[in-house]
Amino acid sequence: MPSFKLQDRKTLLYLLAIGNTISFATWQVLLNNYVVEESAFTGTEIGILHSLREVPGFLAFTAILVMVYIRQQTFALLALLTLGIGTAITAFYPAALWLYFSTVVMSVGFHYLETLHNSLSLQWLNQLEAPRVLGQLLSVRALCNLAVLGSLYIYLMFYAANYLLIYVIAGCISVAIALFCWKAIPHFEDSVVQRKELFLRKRYWLFYLLTFFAGARRQIFVVFAGFLLVEKFGFPVENVVLLTLINAALTFYLAPKVGRLIGYIGERRALTLEYAGLVIIFVSYAFVDTIAVAVALYLLDHLFFAMAIAIKTYFQKIADPADIAATSSISFTINHIAAVVLPALLGLLWVVNHSAVFLAGAAIALGSLVLTQLIPDHPRPSFETRLSDRQLT
Repeated sequence: MPSFKLQDRKTLLYLLAIGNTISFATWQVLLNNYVVEESAFTGTEIGILHSLREVPGFLAFTAILVMVYIRQQTFALLALLTLGIGTAITAFYPAALWLYFSTVVMSVGFHYLETLHNSLSLQWLNQLEAPRVLGQLLSVRALCNLAVLGSLYIYLMFYAANYLLIYVIAGCISVAIALFCWKAIPHFEDSVVQRKELFLRKRYWLFYLLTFFAGARRQIFVVFAGFLLVEKFGFPVENVVLLTLINAALTFYLAPKVGRLIGYIGERRALTLEYAGLVIIFVSYAFVDTIAVAVALYLLDHLFFAMAIAIKTYFQKIADPADIAATSSISFTINHIAAVVLPALLGLLWVVNHSAVFLAGAAIALGSLVLTQLIPDHPRPSFETRLSDRQLT
């Protein structure tokens, strides 16, 4: 595990990841049970809520415009504050409109923080250490998940869920971490001056497409995999927490190894493993009829998220260093184009036939698998895809 020194940039990356995880993991793991038990949500309402949640992600490109006036590190801390506040107010009222509002507040902080954390990571880490440290960051998030969700599980063993109390505590901890980082950690100078305008580079086209498909695939898991367990199989909240706890333990152990694996076998082979596995998993989701198989699929599906490190390291290898901040914000918007539309549309489809939702996920994974084959063995500027490689030779 990494060491923590207040004068080290990596320490700030770890603390931002911890603050992010405490709020968002708590918000996410309790949401399905809260909206079903307290607000009587159906697939339609949960689809609308998640579509609204993704609107700030779609608008993540505005981060580069804000950075004209606010430096990245300061902006990241303000985003963590907003995330904490949005989480804390989630359960004040069970009304759908309040949940939509609090979700948007939470999501503004979360998506700006994710954008800035990704940008700072790729700027502050060199190419050799990036896969390993990005894996460690996933492991730190997972360890934080273990602590938070382990506490939640023990609490739920003895008491009925007090959603208001849990959400307020999680949000306030994230706010406290942001204030600590503001006071205790120095402001680091950028080694490369970042471009402060919006642009699309033709040579990054494969990265853009992989990012788009990754966003679509992720939504199907985030919105509907957990909802399947609760609605179809009646999964109680304590079991949802336990399942997420197991996921965190597996990620804590495996994420650093996945990071090292990506550094060893390369981005194309790593993503090929991910998307081939996802095709099988989504097809299986479509026809699962036993709770044991559904749980196994949920665990496997979650583990494949660690492979997404390979998309980030692929971009780092082909990018102009001055493009990283702007492209990180634009890529989050690309990631959320499908995310804004898919949850609501697939929520309506869910009411008719939930199997069709997961077959759509299988099709998305298959498209990603095809695109992945265009990544070169050694991507770099002017050799961004295997097509450009062939054209130059």
